[in-house]
Amino acid sequence: MSSYLFILKSELPAAISSFVNAENSGNAWYEDGRLLLIIVTVCIVVPLAMLPKIGFLGYTSSLAFLFMLYFTVVVVVKKWSIPCPLPHNVTTFPDLEKSSNVSNSECTPQLFVLSIKSAYAIPTMAFSFLCHTAILPIYCELERPTKARMQNVANISISLSFLLYFISSLFGYLTFYAHVESELLLGYGEYLPRDIMVMTVRLAILLSVLLTVPLIHFPARKAVIVLLYGGRYFSWLTHTVSALIILSVVLMLAIFVPDIRNVFGVVGSTMSSCLLFVFPGVFYLKISGQPLRSADSIGAIFLVVFGLIMGGTSLCVIILSWVFSS
Repeated sequence: MSSYLFILKSELPAAISSFVNAENSGNAWYEDGRLLLIIVTVCIVVPLAMLPKIGFLGYTSSLAFLFMLYFTVVVVVKKWSIPCPLPHNVTTFPDLEKSSNVSNSECTPQLFVLSIKSAYAIPTMAFSFLCHTAILPIYCELERPTKARMQNVANISISLSFLLYFISSLFGYLTFYAHVESELLLGYGEYLPRDIMVMTVRLAILLSVLLTVPLIHFPARKAVIVLLYGGRYFSWLTHTVSALIILSVVLMLAIFVPDIRNVFGVVGSTMSSCLLFVFPGVFYLKISGQPLRSADSIGAIFLVVFGLIMGGTSLCVIILSWVFSS
């Protein structure tokens, strides 16, 4: 939740300012990311977080998905609006247009690149598919909850998300190649600063992020209530107080954390790797009762080992990058 709120803090002021004449903006109140974050949290996140059932959030989740679909369409369309080599490269190197070798290297995609940035990229990708915490609440509110129906819900949801992620990242890379930004929309803002589609899609993505926060909050609050009170009966007092405390904590974290890349890197390499790989494998080995040499058990062991290696390696590289950068 803090990660998503941090995105709003850093990107929402620029998104709003893009619709306003820059000459008249000055030090306007909407340029203060912390103030905007508090306003949207109180006015939008808190009311949605107070809903007693996760089924109500299905409407906001569908709206967020439509925003992501719009983002993907814009990324694909704008692939042909930005030339390659990029304009600033032509200015920096006057002979770039004359040199076919340089042009080809600038505009030739590489299938695989391994660098220090991979330590952040891999956990971030894992973080993008982290929907495990919402599985149990969604299962409980299915009309006819069965394992097969829940599996269909998970398959369809993850497949649609992967399709949008893949298409947008592919065409985003084929637009900027080696100069692609870690935050994709920043690149479009540099080369198409007043493009109406880019401005609207930036706002749409932020609204999608905003509507995702209550969906993540629901299982967190549910887990806290069950741990402390057993969850035997519903109490509006317990429901409200726990929601406000959780949102207050994550809001403070989002306000005072300085760098989004560090947030995604650390969360992705620790929590995401555990929830995606380690815990599912361990839980399966605990409840399946199958021998360790069976194919399913070997697959579960592989998940655990892969999660530990990926998370540990990424976290070590991130910490080392902090040390050497300081």
